[in-house]
Amino acid sequence: MHHDATFNHAVAGPAPTVRLVLIRSPEILLIEDDPDLADAIVEVLQAEGYKVMHASDGSSALGMLSHGELPQVILLDLMMPNMDGWEFRTEQLRDPRLAKIPVVVLSASGERAHPVDAALVLRKPITLETLVAAARKFVRTS
Repeated sequence: MHHDATFNHAVAGPAPTVRLVLIRSPEILLIEDDPDLADAIVEVLQAEGYKVMHASDGSSALGMLSHGELPQVILLDLMMPNMDGWEFRTEQLRDPRLAKIPVVVLSASGERAHPVDAALVLRKPITLETLVAAARKFVRTS
């Protein structure tokens, strides 16, 4: 046994390992009302090392954005209850703090009738490769 003066108690064996976990601000905000699809997207992006926040509609997303760190990119579904993607995008562009965040729209093919201003539009169904490539395009890694 050795005595650890820092903690002022006896420790048997080697000193414990300390692991620092750095809390990063969210890199990606996913706005998607389908819980199964949202879970799958979050799982894929987290497996690639991204920190992802999720909101189930535009109104919830605006609340998250007003009270927290800003993401580097927003993945936006268009067809949602409460506040849809078009309404969210209109509100986002009204706020200078939020307007600069690029938006990647996740669109079903039938949504072409109402275009939305976005940095990129991905058509559903989206492949994993396409999703990860979009994240890489907009998220700066340190």
